[in-house]
Amino acid sequence: MRALGVAATGMMAQQLHVEVIANNIANMTTTGYKRRRPEFQDLLYQSQRRIGAVSSQEGTVVPAGVQLGLGVKTAAVYRIHEQGSLVNTENPLDLAIQGDGFFVVQLPNGDTAYTRSGNFQLSPNGTLVTPDGYAVAPGITVPAEAIEVSINGEGTVSVKLPGQTEMVEVGQLQLATFVDPAGLEAIGDNLLLETEASGPAILGTPGSDGFGKVQQGFLESSNVNPVQEITALIAAQRAYEMNSKVISASDQMLQTVTQMR
Repeated sequence: MRALGVAATGMMAQQLHVEVIANNIANMTTTGYKRRRPEFQDLLYQSQRRIGAVSSQEGTVVPAGVQLGLGVKTAAVYRIHEQGSLVNTENPLDLAIQGDGFFVVQLPNGDTAYTRSGNFQLSPNGTLVTPDGYAVAPGITVPAEAIEVSINGEGTVSVKLPGQTEMVEVGQLQLATFVDPAGLEAIGDNLLLETEASGPAILGTPGSDGFGKVQQGFLESSNVNPVQEITALIAAQRAYEMNSKVISASDQMLQTVTQMR
């Protein structure tokens, strides 16, 4: 009975849907997190009467035919890169991107990663780093004697030194954009890696064409909408229940067959 297998694929699909929703809700307060959404596709069809087949010697054809579907499969779970709201932290090393772009991070193994999370700190030698100690490209060092750090919308990092009235420029932040940011590979720790699907990174300065501006003293919050997630959770739960009822109904039908004398 095909209904058993079809309903089983439906239950597995809705289970994955709930898992994606759970991950979104779990990351509601994760800085720079982009919510995920699953996409599903129908499986192959079995043709019991082929569409367009000749039905008579006069050349008439079957207009609709009979095709029986075999269920559903997961096609993709992709990120929705819409802007999250900016939260004022008043921390001079907290940075948010207003618009498109990712901060560029150098990993210890030499790879380059990208992130929207701008909760940066200073290493013991004054280098701007992520909470895990990874350097923010292109490698900006703040002097230990600096009494003030200023980062403007174009990503220029300036410091004020003791005994000086003017700010001294110490570095320039870079941002990266991609043709398909949804194609980036998530590796955890708010980091993403370039893939063939995303295309190569396009580097530029904040505020230039195609790149967002940097907001000092702000962090970009998650773009998860709790109302939308709970609504989707209810819909996925009901779909799961309906698929389970199909399995129960199919089992009862098989039971009826086995009891026939």
